[in-house]
Amino acid sequence: MAARLLPVLLAVLLAGLAVLAGAGSAGAHAALTGSDPQQDSVVEQAPKEVALTFSEQIAVDEDAIRVLDPAGNRVDTEETPRSLGSGGAQYAVKLRTGLPDGTFTVAYQVVSADSHPVAGAFTFSIGAPSETSAAVPDQASGGGAVGALYGIARYLSYAGFTLLVGGAAFVLACWPRGAGVRPMQRLVAFSWVGLTAATLAMLLLRGPYAGSGKLGDIFDLEVLGGVLETKTGAALVSRLLLLAAAALFVAVLFGAYARREDPKERRDLTFGLTIGGTVVAVGLAATWAMSEHASTGLQAGIAMPVDVLHLLAVAAWLGGLTALLVALYRGPAVERAAVRRFSRVAFGSVVVLALTGLYQSWRQVGSWSALTGTSYGQLLLVKVGLVALLVAVAGLSRRWTGRLGEASGDSGALGSEGEGASAPGPVEPATGSAPDSGDGERAEVVAATGEASERAEAEGRPAAGRGAEAEAGAPGEESAATARVPAQADPAREAQLRRQREAASAATRKKRRDGDPERTGLRRSVLLEAGIAVVVLAVTTVLTTTEPGRTEEEAAAGTSASAAQQQGPVSLSVPFDTGGKDGKGTVLLDVDPGRSGDNALHVYVQDPDEEPLDVPELKVALTLEAQELGPLTAPLERISEGHWSATGVQIPLAGSWTVAVTVRTSDIDQVTVSKNARIG
Repeated sequence: MAARLLPVLLAVLLAGLAVLAGAGSAGAHAALTGSDPQQDSVVEQAPKEVALTFSEQIAVDEDAIRVLDPAGNRVDTEETPRSLGSGGAQYAVKLRTGLPDGTFTVAYQVVSADSHPVAGAFTFSIGAPSETSAAVPDQASGGGAVGALYGIARYLSYAGFTLLVGGAAFVLACWPRGAGVRPMQRLVAFSWVGLTAATLAMLLLRGPYAGSGKLGDIFDLEVLGGVLETKTGAALVSRLLLLAAAALFVAVLFGAYARREDPKERRDLTFGLTIGGTVVAVGLAATWAMSEHASTGLQAGIAMPVDVLHLLAVAAWLGGLTALLVALYRGPAVERAAVRRFSRVAFGSVVVLALTGLYQSWRQVGSWSALTGTSYGQLLLVKVGLVALLVAVAGLSRRWTGRLGEASGDSGALGSEGEGASAPGPVEPATGSAPDSGDGERAEVVAATGEASERAEAEGRPAAGRGAEAEAGAPGEESAATARVPAQADPAREAQLRRQREAASAATRKKRRDGDPERTGLRRSVLLEAGIAVVVLAVTTVLTTTEPGRTEEEAAAGTSASAAQQQGPVSLSVPFDTGGKDGKGTVLLDVDPGRSGDNALHVYVQDPDEEPLDVPELKVALTLEAQELGPLTAPLERISEGHWSATGVQIPLAGSWTVAVTVRTSDIDQVTVSKNARIG
């Protein structure tokens, strides 16, 4: 069964990693909600600074916001952006003076308050749009090979925490005998190693993950020093320090505690381990709560302790479930009382998970529309469905436990050996050998070793068959055959006999175990629970790297508000020069209300002294090149000297329109000038 168990667990683990890999790069948790100048806007004069507004606080450095001219040269002052306003979510960078007309690119790469990298870019134009050669990195922040490795390390850190805390709690609260069981010791010890290695990997990967995205920067001490100054870096270092204390806890649990036989000493040590283990577990959980989703946004002071409770409940349930699975397949007999105690722990954990998860869902989603219309909400629904399935399978496991109890009594035990419950106290670590199980097993041992004994007699050496029988009998019995065995027995011969006895004993135990349908049913249901738990953990990890639904909706609302602010009368100033006498001047054009649909145009022609200039002819045409729409001619009428207008001008679509103005100042002097304007 153990040989079949490993491929199944490996397949489920790979499925969880596939879910993780399919998540792509981390979603932005601090969304850009506005800017000044606005995206795709055209301004008449070069601004003194560029300001960006985010949905939550961010961490910035001198390269967080960069402004590039059409040639790709940096035109900001390369200083650290300064915070504007009390909220701390608006940042501005100063621009150099004397900027030319054309299209400018604003690129930003920051870290949100919940530790996730955010990157993006947009453009605005001065005077009129132009071609631009500014290069913006194609790879999203937090993506690529570094992002994939960081995501895997994050997943393994969650898994390590769950198994470390849950496995230790299972031994201490449900199955004290497990402290002396080798597979249980390996589970908890390997979990500690995995969590420590994953934390170190995240610390080294953090700089490239939030910055350059280059694997070569992993061992850059300057980058690592910058990470240590951040909230996430401090949390990872704190986790490593707490893991040092956890190592001491594990050593005592599987060392002094496992060897204690005096009931009073064992109770005192249990109390100390419970207090110390709880403090370490809470501290480890707090390193996540204080650096990720719970640490920012709505009700952070309440959300962080709720998140700690949520993580501890996950560990107690899923980590304890894995420990039970290991005990059922690899350990000695597990008393039904231990399974029943874990059942109560799991029930309490599910209740805590339901309450804390409900609060977290409200906090991160906030509305029904966000639950169904955002990536975070949809992933949350998947997680809820998986947890519901997990609870259903757990109910099936409880039924198997009850049926086995009816068959074997409350004192029965569950395990790979099928033995009854052992007396409290230390037990021999499971190494593949086990106590003999009776005359039937002795007969099998004798049969298994008979051929070897006959070969020994044929060679003139003492027969070992009866000696094997004596060793297979009750401890302490000494047969005549044993007495006849020479004191200098062949070591290779003795090792061969020992292996044969162990193989025969294991075959007997396996046959008896496989013939018990209740135990088989419980093992299979617990294995299914563990498989679902792996996928739940993968979905949870993806959720931590996905923009919360509430934030996504707020960002969308902010973008809509910015777009609404853009909708309004559009004013353009277009200089012209026909080349003839009195051929210079400026055309001022107003489009009201400046959105798709019915609009009114007012055009004013001025000479260089800003006085009204009467011209023989004036034409205006609009073209939307992106949609291959136009030119649309506006029917202008002369209202007064230098003033022309048109009503009922239909602009069918919102977009960046090219407004072409044709001015004729004499019979032969004429020029057409144009400018782009965002309408709608």
